[in-house]
Amino acid sequence: MWHSAETSMQGLPMFLAYFGLAVGLTLLYLLLYTQLTPQREFTLIRLNNNAAATALGGSLLGFALPLHSAITNAIGLIDCALWGLVALIVQICTFLLLRLVLSGLPDRIARGEQAAGTFVAASSITVGLLNSAAMTYY
Repeated sequence: MWHSAETSMQGLPMFLAYFGLAVGLTLLYLLLYTQLTPQREFTLIRLNNNAAATALGGSLLGFALPLHSAITNAIGLIDCALWGLVALIVQICTFLLLRLVLSGLPDRIARGEQAAGTFVAASSITVGLLNSAAMTYY
């Protein structure tokens, strides 16, 4: 069945609303994460620090996974925003917990120790997957 362009574009306002919310939450996450971590990720990345890029990239993916689940399953924008904030809090807590588990973690990332960056990335993605799966709407 053929659809007109008008029919196809009826969902555009909701797409823009959810996408805008997701971008806003992601920027908020980046702002909070980079303020709460003692290392300066973007400066380190500009200096070609692979450990910082890996850690931050994995953390972003770990946040995006449950945010995806929130968008997919939300009953509205407010519901999505609330679950997005849950995802944000869980990911921030993940890094804070990792700092307790691996002594000197921020300094190790700042020194470019790839093992530390990879550990943060893998842990963040794992927690993001679990967070995403746990977001039930029943």
